Amino acid sequence: MHVHGSDDKHVGRVDHVKGDQIELAKIDPETGFKHRYIPLSWVSSVTADKVMLSKTHDEAEALWKDHQ
Repeated sequence: MHVHGSDDKHVGRVDHVKGDQIELAKIDPETGFKHRYIPLSWVSSVTADKVMLSKTHDEAEALWKDHQ
């Protein structure tokens, strides 16, 4: 499932959920080919194929964590 910022820019793809965080897939060039973690609290909505965040792409990129 694709993850998009509130500006509808692609942030990454969900690998899986770990506790209260989404682990973004490292196969995505947007994540620099590394696992990145974002909190579930950033999720504003979910559709059949997209997770929308309350943060913009740039905000998410500045605040995501590289590892747990």
